[in-house]
Amino acid sequence: MAVKTVKEYGHQAFRLLQIVFVVAPIVAGLDKFFYILANWSVYISPFALSTIHFHDRGFMMIVGIVEIIVGIMNIFKPRVFAYITAIWLALIIINLLMIGRYYDIALRDFGLFLSAIAFGRLSQKYA
Repeated sequence: MAVKTVKEYGHQAFRLLQIVFVVAPIVAGLDKFFYILANWSVYISPFALSTIHFHDRGFMMIVGIVEIIVGIMNIFKPRVFAYITAIWLALIIINLLMIGRYYDIALRDFGLFLSAIAFGRLSQKYA
């Protein structure tokens, strides 16, 4: 039985995070068009709603397109798009905090934010 090296474990961690940051944004992005998983409009802060002039569904479609692109690009350019994913998650967290509720989702997204940073760090070596 072969002993796994630290490098192999690091590469496995990189691939697991890559799967997460490809699949999750694409699925969430597609759902911005269909609203099957969630009513995404309730997660838009009043500030953002006033900025987009209350066109929440159209805004969510744009958000969905961005998420799909980011998910796809995490396949090809994870060294860059892992950090773009982290920035995107930070913006989502800020938006949720501005709503004044959904702190549980903001906390979950903070975990994803840190995971995206770890994905970016690992991608420097394994991508």
